[in-house]
Amino acid sequence: MLLGLAGSVGKGVMRERSDNAVLAILISVLALVLFDLMGLIIKHLSPRYSAAELSAYRNLFGLVPSLIALWMTASWREAGRPMRIRQWRLAALRGVAVTFAQFMFYLSLGIMAFATATTISYTTALFTTALAVPILRERVGWVRWSAVAVGFVGVVMILRPGSDAFSWALLLPVGASALYAFSGVTARLIDPEVPTPLFNLYSSVIAAAGSFTLAISIGGFTPVASTSDLAFIVLMGMFGGSAVLCLVVAYRMTEPSNLAPFSYFGIPIAFFLGWVFFAEAPVDDLWPGALLIVIGGLMIVFRERGLRRPKGPGL
Repeated sequence: MLLGLAGSVGKGVMRERSDNAVLAILISVLALVLFDLMGLIIKHLSPRYSAAELSAYRNLFGLVPSLIALWMTASWREAGRPMRIRQWRLAALRGVAVTFAQFMFYLSLGIMAFATATTISYTTALFTTALAVPILRERVGWVRWSAVAVGFVGVVMILRPGSDAFSWALLLPVGASALYAFSGVTARLIDPEVPTPLFNLYSSVIAAAGSFTLAISIGGFTPVASTSDLAFIVLMGMFGGSAVLCLVVAYRMTEPSNLAPFSYFGIPIAFFLGWVFFAEAPVDDLWPGALLIVIGGLMIVFRERGLRRPKGPGL
């Protein structure tokens, strides 16, 4: 999930002239922790509130960091702060995709181990590579296709289709990852002159409207049960919004390829938090499938870095 979001945030965001990779990496890792803390709260609230409700609350708070990120974009301010974009239909489509991606991922957090849902969501990088072929007409070589194959073998090992351990619920984070990847890939279709935060604001508004509509259509909103639940809902939005802002800041400070390998730190962080807060330790369920997902993702990351690296004379 994070890799797809990071690609969407990083594309087109103007970076500072100085490259401070170490600080950017630390900030991106902080974003991982904040995203996982948001996930913990979603899992904690899931017995009392539906995934659609939690998604609606999250998107409502998510509009604030989207506006802040837009305000931080120097090119948008210098252009006179325009709010209209030509590709509003594409932005709306991305917002719908995010609506259902959030619904499936948040639902998975409520019905399976925290680390399991989070680990499967890291297949976003694999779906991104696969979707780049039909959507962007990219030529994907054997290295990246091999990476996709390795990662999906890891997914199959976690899902264990045909065994007693298999549950259709395990497909929820897979579907969420595919939709998040679609959102990330289509972000690369944005007109070059359109600041990504402005495009993402359009998508965020649609996602907020979509999640509220979805919540109302499948049962409406449950009254907030207690002050503590209200505080958790606010924290959920703050953690998620702050994580997005951390990503924006990190991608303004260094190249995306410097940050991508560290995104997989989210898997051990999620495992640790799930063990501490919910006494979950699904080692047998995740091993060695999780390792293959990481290997596949890292193969893609380092292949992308190799493609961007300038070649010497005669190479």
